[in-house]
Amino acid sequence: MNFGKNLALLLSVCFIHQVHSGALQLNKGNFDSVMSGNEVVFVNFYANWCRFSQMLEPIFDDFAEKASAKFPIGKLSIAKVDCEAESDIALKNQVNKYPTLKLFRNGIALKKEYRGARSTEAFLAYINEQLQNPIKKVATYPEFSIALSEKKKRILIGYFLSDQVESYKAFEKLSSILRDSCSFIAVLAEQDKVQRDNPEQISFKQDLEHNEIVFNGDLNNYETVYAWANEKCTPLVREITFENAEELTEEGLPFLILFHKPEDTESVKVFEREVARQLPHFKNAITSVHADGNKFSHPLHHLGKTAADLPVLAIDSFRHMYLFPDYKKMTEGTNLAKFVEDLHSGKLHREFHNGPDPTPEPSKAEPSNDKHLPNLKDDRDKPKSPTTPPESVFIKLAPSKDRYSIKYDGEL
Repeated sequence: MNFGKNLALLLSVCFIHQVHSGALQLNKGNFDSVMSGNEVVFVNFYANWCRFSQMLEPIFDDFAEKASAKFPIGKLSIAKVDCEAESDIALKNQVNKYPTLKLFRNGIALKKEYRGARSTEAFLAYINEQLQNPIKKVATYPEFSIALSEKKKRILIGYFLSDQVESYKAFEKLSSILRDSCSFIAVLAEQDKVQRDNPEQISFKQDLEHNEIVFNGDLNNYETVYAWANEKCTPLVREITFENAEELTEEGLPFLILFHKPEDTESVKVFEREVARQLPHFKNAITSVHADGNKFSHPLHHLGKTAADLPVLAIDSFRHMYLFPDYKKMTEGTNLAKFVEDLHSGKLHREFHNGPDPTPEPSKAEPSNDKHLPNLKDDRDKPKSPTTPPESVFIKLAPSKDRYSIKYDGEL
């Protein structure tokens, strides 16, 4: 009897020590159980040989101790993965640099990695923010109107009779996964108080100018609801800033970039409309972004342009930059799609080396020997001067070797 009590006490002490002595070590034996047993898990994917991982280790363990003391078990777990010892876990989570910091909600990794300051204080502030409820609850139409005006853009709206129904719990889970992509409002009211098509429904509102788009599927089928909401919350055109450039660059897709003046919202709307019209099938082949041309003046200079030339459209392939010849012609036919096709077909790169592709010429009579007339045949035989597009600028905004150890193909 005493042996049993002593064993239980020993196990309790070991458990407390594990929780409060730094980050929890994850492996293939406990990874899934830790993910399923906690609402939020913040994971440091590291390699022992990486100097940045070595520098982070004591800071991350200190943060883990403080966070574990502040938040209850089951709410949060701070963990770490040795990527050389657990290569399958690293591969599954697409870890390509060390250290990589990912936050998981209900076992699902957020799209955005943590890329902020590596300090105990910064980590705690990040976790505090991530544990806040992203849903704004309202019960009357005036409250709903105010909430809409505050959110302004990309809003998922859930209409429920109360927050105790199963469909609300699914909406709550949805908000925890897509909180960085959309704003969330929950209307908890009878249908006659806040009118809608159905007593319970989920809808998407692009911005204050657009009407709501109602989800017509089964609210109890979470996978279907998530797929629909994720597509709505992921914009075809994103704004690139110095804060998110590393993240967007690491996605690995070439950039189709609209440089514009900060006050010029009209060209951004036109660009968004044309991307939606011409490039729906290129979503996984190119990243469409718009950028403040005043802040990103350096890439403009590489293109031979200045702020006076805005708006300017270009592709950065992460090797070279290619200028769209005439921004005003972007809306004509499928010119934008052709520009992207020329990148992926190799035409832009080919013309970089060899000059413009030859075009068929109408047959012409051989010119006379008159010295005042040019010999067209001789002109055609002259070698073409290759074009010289500038080198990529945005590749320099990718994860820095001054902050990460980059994993190359063949490692792990």
